[in-house]
This record gives sequence, structure tokens and C-alpha cells, in this order.
Amino acid sequence: MQEITEKIHHGGLLNEMEKIKLTFKKATELDINYLLCLREETMTEHLINAGMEVSKESNINRIMHLFNQAKIIFYNDEKVGFLKVIENTEKIEIIQIQIDPKHQRKGIGQKILSSIFEKAFCKNLKVTLSVLKGNRAIQLYLKNGFKITAENTNSFIMTAQKPQ
Repeated sequence: MQEITEKIHHGGLLNEMEKIKLTFKKATELDINYLLCLREETMTEHLINAGMEVSKESNINRIMHLFNQAKIIFYNDEKVGFLKVIENTEKIEIIQIQIDPKHQRKGIGQKILSSIFEKAFCKNLKVTLSVLKGNRAIQLYLKNGFKITAENTNSFIMTAQKPQ
């Protein structure tokens, strides 16, 4: 398991005793029910607002897309999310990132982005993602240096590059 531990900012105070401990485990077929529930909980509202299909079949298809890259995110040994990232010679692309709503706004997404940036920027790669218009995560991405570089009917394409 890959492990990331870092002190983070909580509610305006940096508490030396509070740390985020994230671990990532390769997803298996045994995780599909968890991933389906997570996707329904995190994405249904956004998909409906975008006028896109919401069905068990479409959710499973999205989960299975590049499933070999899927990782379950653990926060202090509890499943809290899902991450799919691919890398090539030009960029690291965040295919999917979903954090359980009970664990959002705890710095988990921020920590994951920081880790991806660290890896990408030391290799001079950009980081890209696609996010549905109206998704609250857009604010997190903008705050962390992503810029909207393209859009289609339902989504923004966002890119972050190594600061000059």
C-alpha cells in the first residue's frame, strides 16, 4: 500500500496531533458494490443536473472504465473514496476522484491533489481532469491551480501546470 501522511490545516488551526493518513489499495471486483454506492451518492445529483443518464448500468460502465487503474482511498483505515489516474509522457490525467460526502471538506481531496502535483511537476508533466459543470469540486480545483482550458456540453476540461 502506498501511504501518505501529512499535517494539514483544520478549521483555521494547525493541530500538531491531527494528521491525515491516506492509503491507497488497488480496487478489485469485491469493491464494485462499494464503488457503485459511492458513485450513486457522489455523482447522481451532478449527472441529473447535466441532463445525463443515471442508471445502474451507466454507473457500472463508468466504474469499469480503466478499472485496472482504480484505487480505493482509505483515511485512517476507513474506505472514503476512489481514485483513477493515468500517466503518459505529457500528462497525468485524473480520470475519476470521488470522496464520500461524509469525508469531504477534511483535506482529503487537497492532499490527493498535492500528491499528484508533486509526482507530475517533478517530471514536468501537466495534470488534467474533466469535471461536470455545476460540480462543487470545481472550486477545489480552481483553488489548487487548475484552469479551465476547454469545455463541452456537460463538462469543463481543467489543467494544472508546474508553477513557473
